[in-house]
Amino acid sequence: MNDDQRSSQLASLKIVRPAEPAFDGDDGQPPWLMLLAGIGIGAVVVGLGAWLLWGRTPADPAAAAPAATADAAPASTAAKAVEAGNLVASGYVVARRRATVAAEITGRVAEVLVEEGMVVQKGQLLARLDDTLAATDFATATSRVDSAVATLAATRAELTDAERIQTRTQGLAKAHLVSDADVTKADTQAADLHAQVTRSEAELTTARSDAKHQFEVLGKHRIVAPFPGVVVDKNAQPGEIISPMSAGGGFTRTGICTLVDMDSLEIEVDVNEAYISRVKAEQSVTATLDAYADWSIPARVIAIVPTANREKATVRVRIAILSKDPRILPDMAVKVSFTAARST
Repeated sequence: MNDDQRSSQLASLKIVRPAEPAFDGDDGQPPWLMLLAGIGIGAVVVGLGAWLLWGRTPADPAAAAPAATADAAPASTAAKAVEAGNLVASGYVVARRRATVAAEITGRVAEVLVEEGMVVQKGQLLARLDDTLAATDFATATSRVDSAVATLAATRAELTDAERIQTRTQGLAKAHLVSDADVTKADTQAADLHAQVTRSEAELTTARSDAKHQFEVLGKHRIVAPFPGVVVDKNAQPGEIISPMSAGGGFTRTGICTLVDMDSLEIEVDVNEAYISRVKAEQSVTATLDAYADWSIPARVIAIVPTANREKATVRVRIAILSKDPRILPDMAVKVSFTAARST
């Protein structure tokens, strides 16, 4: 190979750089670089929009279905009530006979015989107070009665004897066998014993009255149920002081327990005064407890309380529960639907 051929081969291996194209950019950057930057920014914007659009949508369409159904349910119920022409109101189950059983006297609790949830009958013993002093007073009063009875018996015996002497003396006086002074003495003695008998009878009446009073006081240490019902709250414990008035502040109890007559349960609702004209006495009602939403309870209107609540613009309506059930408890929330037609 000669020198000309070597020079030709070397020339073919030389890298020829193309001339740089001209550009008009003021910032000295090529247009294709700016194009790439714009495409990148657009991709970011599109990605952000896609995240906002699909990122908040549940992945599982079935998961969103229950929520939509739950939201639609009240509207459906309300629509059905409107279509049926019924008036719907809310209220609570209340007890017409509910009492906090307390003692009529002040004393220390010796024993409490009830617990929450216990069913009691009328006259059943609920609690007992310490009756040591009351028992002593009753025993003393009873002794006074016995003493008065004995005194009256002795006085009556003396009167009987004095009347016999008086009668005999008056007979002897007619025969002029005794003096007038003896007759006067017999008459005076008989009259004095008559007065003593009257006084003894009065003392016996007083003693018996005092004994009766002490017996009643002793009985007040026994606290009994005023009506049949269920104990819903226990307010006192043995050793505590109980009083009909809270004389000792927070250290003195005023009641033993709270008793509710379950047979006296009824419903009270507040009806907007704008719709009270649609409620009539004896009107049929369907009640539904919030605790048992699928259970319809038959009921009827007892009375419309003849007064309105100025602040809430409502009228209170009393409703009788026609189907008694142990599941119905005081203070339960309830919704009622008044039927359009009046029951016969």
